[in-house]
Amino acid sequence: MRKLLNLILIAVTLAAVIACSSTTTQSSRRNPVTSAGKKPVATKPATKTPSSASSSSSSSSSSVRVGAVLSGKASYYADKFHGRKTACGEVYNKKALTAAHKTLPFGTIVEVTNMANGKKVQVKVNDRGPFVAGRIIDLSRAAANTIDMVQQGVADVKIKIVKLP
Repeated sequence: MRKLLNLILIAVTLAAVIACSSTTTQSSRRNPVTSAGKKPVATKPATKTPSSASSSSSSSSSSVRVGAVLSGKASYYADKFHGRKTACGEVYNKKALTAAHKTLPFGTIVEVTNMANGKKVQVKVNDRGPFVAGRIIDLSRAAANTIDMVQQGVADVKIKIVKLP
């Protein structure tokens, strides 16, 4: 009887170890700044997803091509995330022209236009997000400065795919 209990204990321990080791770790998610340095109310952690491309609306990945245009709201990363790893493994640099998008392949170059002032910036997608309802892209601090959206925190933007990896 004692051997049976030990065997059951070993089996349960082994099952727990296997369950823990198969859980994927999630990268820490940057909370985009929404206005005057305030964080959004709800965010989800970033997860690594396959490099399949699709627009923020529910269309097939074959519709994503150079020249495709998406529109929606953009936010930008808080400064405290400078130096942390992004979903693609690069280190986030607030001075680099980079962005997070939910589905575009890493390395995609997009042109982001601030609809309020017409200013444009080209950025490289190197992270996943944003995970706030209604947002389609998170920009680095440098990219947000370039299109003058830092003061507002969130801006209506148009995104044009310039180059796919």
